[in-house]
Amino acid sequence: MYASIKRLADGLINLSSLLGTLGLIFVTSTVLVDVIGRFFGAPLHGAQDFTQMGMVIIVFGGMALCDRLGGHVAVDIFESKFSVVMNHAFDIFAALLGAAIFLGIAYTVYDSSKLSQMLNLATNIVRLPKWYFQWALSVLAVITALGMVLRAVELMLAGPRARAEREIRE
Repeated sequence: MYASIKRLADGLINLSSLLGTLGLIFVTSTVLVDVIGRFFGAPLHGAQDFTQMGMVIIVFGGMALCDRLGGHVAVDIFESKFSVVMNHAFDIFAALLGAAIFLGIAYTVYDSSKLSQMLNLATNIVRLPKWYFQWALSVLAVITALGMVLRAVELMLAGPRARAEREIRE
């Protein structure tokens, strides 16, 4: 059962990173077209709105994959002061805390999306409805939280062991 849940989570994480990649391509293309258009005196109408809403997809689309690959910055100042078991417990706690934070973000933004939908809130220039992007952010935040919970479960199942540090070589 755990293997099927992990496979589903990996599929969702890959899908969210694909959406983030498509968002990056879209935003890059939008900026390119806008800059070329400005050179010829005809900037792209709504480029700022497209870029702002695209950034939501870029940032939250890639967040789950970043967590899955361990790409977050970690400053372990006190790691050498604690035992392997305590460091392991801190890693589990950090994963669960991160999941709770992302679930809080998802809930808050989803709640805000209901207000945006009710008031018909939209972007300033091209009037893109904001609630579509708020829903996307909520879903992507839930996927990130799911990935963090799975990381905590994997850490619990693995048990405490010595951690291999990655060296950064220039």
